[in-house]
Amino acid sequence: MSTVREANPIILALDVGSWAEAQRFVEELRESVWGFKIGKELFTWMGPKVVEMVQEGGSKVFLDLKYHDIPATVARASAMATRLRVSMFNLHALGGLAMMRAAVEASHEAAHKEGLPIPMILGVTVLTSLQEGDLKNVGITLPLEEEVVHLATLAQQAGLTGVVASPLEIEPLRRACGEDMIIVTPGVRPYKGPRHDQVRVMTPAEAIQAGADYLVIGRPIREAANPQKAAQDILQEIREAI
Repeated sequence: MSTVREANPIILALDVGSWAEAQRFVEELRESVWGFKIGKELFTWMGPKVVEMVQEGGSKVFLDLKYHDIPATVARASAMATRLRVSMFNLHALGGLAMMRAAVEASHEAAHKEGLPIPMILGVTVLTSLQEGDLKNVGITLPLEEEVVHLATLAQQAGLTGVVASPLEIEPLRRACGEDMIIVTPGVRPYKGPRHDQVRVMTPAEAIQAGADYLVIGRPIREAANPQKAAQDILQEIREAI
């Protein structure tokens, strides 16, 4: 089991469609979570100003844009993410070794040049909505778990801080990549909660016990009658398990 690197490992997925909703969740939950994940929906609509809004209240940002392009393009995007002072951002490990190395180099260069903190850079392995048959449909012949481990070791070789992976792959990832690699886990659902479009899931306590460092949780908190209580209940569940 990995040591939880934060007293509170919960990252709220701020997957909402308006400034007012985003602001409401940030104000209500900033004391109850590690930080907020800003993904494609919100960033496409609101842009960098929503990152700044979250940071103005003292909260951390996980910029979840999953860069996947030629190395030069991803390098420039990574430098820009670093200049936004996000605490973590991600890219697709399937983009390859050269792309991931370019991202790391550009991010570190921007941070050193401008005196900024170096963000965690995460490699997305296999999306938690996919199953083995989906991989075969796109020509990936390795079993799903082996593909996740393969991509994670490639990300580690490229110098990434860690990976994004389903909770079901945490244990093999720890065996292959060790305790120093950060594992950020989506596909986390409270006990007996709905799975929505996630198919490879665990409860928060199970994911932490398996070795996750951070948990990305969205709808179970956002759609709760009392989001703050939902976040606190999940945190309590985690603390009782470790």
